[in-house]
Amino acid sequence: MEIYEFGQRLIKEAGEFVRQRMLEDFRVDSKLNPNDLVTDVDRETETFIYDRINEMYPDHHIIGEEGHGTEIDDASGVLWIVDPIDGTLNFVHQLQNFAISIGVYIDGEKHCGLILDVMNDTLYHAQSGKGAYMDDRRLEPIGSTELATSLVSLNPNWVIKERIGSAFAGVVKDARSTRSYGSAALDLAYTATGIVSATLFFRLHPWDYAAGMIIIDEVGGRTTNLLGEEIDILHKDSILAGNRALHGELVQYFADDEAFIEAHRHVHGEKK
Repeated sequence: MEIYEFGQRLIKEAGEFVRQRMLEDFRVDSKLNPNDLVTDVDRETETFIYDRINEMYPDHHIIGEEGHGTEIDDASGVLWIVDPIDGTLNFVHQLQNFAISIGVYIDGEKHCGLILDVMNDTLYHAQSGKGAYMDDRRLEPIGSTELATSLVSLNPNWVIKERIGSAFAGVVKDARSTRSYGSAALDLAYTATGIVSATLFFRLHPWDYAAGMIIIDEVGGRTTNLLGEEIDILHKDSILAGNRALHGELVQYFADDEAFIEAHRHVHGEKK
């Protein structure tokens, strides 16, 4: 079975696993801070996905948010990058608006991306070079927009952060309006479908963006970090994804802000 076909089947099975598991009690813990939550369902879903991949493709490599693949430090071979529940705060508080995200890379090159809106059972997916889909409907290329007429997705918390807030505040001021959906994977899927024209994050891990980057590529969008630099799939970075015209306009808000650049370099390091 081809990887892409298997991935679609797997992520749908994982979604059903989550929906059934939600009917039982589950434990909620904090990770790095009180707002960084993890549940039994996150961990069990990652194990469910890991076991299925390992059974089907024992020579493949797997990185998961909840601990699988921590020893992996290069992208050679076939690499699955998994977020079992993206939007855990939404999962805990709303029981909706969260996703499973799976990106597959072969020798560091994009292969396929899958994002499942679990409670709506809607699958956004793409194989590199073969277009992007929402379930069975092929997505059209996203059109060009300018910031003044665009909805942009970003977390409002970044606007009030010292050193980086002014750049984000400029985007908020000049955009038609902003949104925050609470799941990076869904933000990226909504960008690919045109629900929003761009999405911005100061800090994401590979499992947050690995699938979404591939889907956005397949609708003619562009994904880089906020300074316009290419993404290293094995490392956390800032993320700017959107239609190409708007992407270029937004990069300037960050590339022209010296305090932002300094803070970005401090958090993410110099790009090679």
